[in-house]
Amino acid sequence: MGLQTILRARNSLRWLSLCDGRKLGVTASASVVEQHGGFCPTSINNSEPRRALSSMAAPVASSSSHYITGHATTEGTANFAKKIDANAGAGHFRTLRAGGAVGDLIVSSLGIGTYMGPDSDSVDREYMESITRSLSLGINVIDCASNYRNMRSELLIGQVLPMAIKQGIINRNEVVVCSKAGYLAFDYREDIDPYTYIDETYIKTELFKREEFVGGCHCLSPAYLKNQLELSRRNMGLETIDIYFIHNPETQLSAVPRSTVLSRIKGAIAAMEECCAEGKIAMYGIATWNGFRVNASNKQHLPLEEILSYAKDIGGENHRFKVVQAPYNSFLHQAATEPSQPVRGRRMPLLHAAHHLGLSVITSATINQGNLSKNLNPDVRNKSPELGEQRTDAQAAIQFARTTPGIVTSLLGMRKVMHVEENCAVIRYPAHPRT
Repeated sequence: MGLQTILRARNSLRWLSLCDGRKLGVTASASVVEQHGGFCPTSINNSEPRRALSSMAAPVASSSSHYITGHATTEGTANFAKKIDANAGAGHFRTLRAGGAVGDLIVSSLGIGTYMGPDSDSVDREYMESITRSLSLGINVIDCASNYRNMRSELLIGQVLPMAIKQGIINRNEVVVCSKAGYLAFDYREDIDPYTYIDETYIKTELFKREEFVGGCHCLSPAYLKNQLELSRRNMGLETIDIYFIHNPETQLSAVPRSTVLSRIKGAIAAMEECCAEGKIAMYGIATWNGFRVNASNKQHLPLEEILSYAKDIGGENHRFKVVQAPYNSFLHQAATEPSQPVRGRRMPLLHAAHHLGLSVITSATINQGNLSKNLNPDVRNKSPELGEQRTDAQAAIQFARTTPGIVTSLLGMRKVMHVEENCAVIRYPAHPRT
């Protein structure tokens, strides 16, 4: 067994021990962590050599002179829609309501996600090809997080965007780039004892206190979130990230009192408003797995109306909290069916609540990580006759999601070009909201 193999096995076991919560005396929701790549890295399975501890996750103070300037704009996204219009069915482009200094954006009904896949150069190349092809076919929403594939997904976006701009496929103001922070992001090139890594990089630099680090994988400290934003900007080479999500704050509810978690969310929102004022992000939101779709009796429930009130208290009516993210498909359909959110005294599903509160909804897990791409429920398949008899189960599942009223963009993890071609074929067909 080679030295690198021994080191990887050692660190994988150490990270797993750290992140199972036993040594920290806390626990996190395994389902939430697993679904969103939370840094409890049984997933550290790299084929590339790592390097010694660097400044990659340390407080960032690098120059932004090499960053791509600008952000998605009303004019730019409308221009993208105009370029694609002849090859897109009615309803493919929708309005993401941002208003204010950003303006409303015209976004595609489908977006490309970058969560899945091992940490390898070959997967990076696949994603770069699939993102490039997606942009050509009519997708202008890219979703990521600093912890996805141990930063590799953000780093490859930082390679593919300037190439796509140089090739004339896209302009910076035409594409909406999203990322997230909350889970501990590990740089795949590191080779360091996890306790040393956390102490040296985060605790001694006062980015968070040990008691703010929940389940060995999650933190909402304002200083930590700002640090992660700087990492994301540097990884992707962007002066401004269009939408920055606070990532799965409900993860902490399994270990921390609800009042504490809500207070931490309020502090995170204050940090995001500051980052907007500095031009580092254009707007922000909260990305959840369970929080906004489960019933109020569920321990992981998050009250959207109350959380929005924090943004109004901090940022006034011109606050930049504009978007929420939650899973939605024919299996995980609670966002449209479960009256989980109280709004002005009435309970209603997330999609209805967001509409009443003036928020846009981007949904994840459109084909449930590939599980709906075969053996799809015939009732779901029969809802999309407009796609024709030759439609695949994946296409029918996608059409089900993107024609659900209240959804602006449905995200699809697509790392292979063949899947991009299949899934994006639905763009040519109408996507009118189902009644």
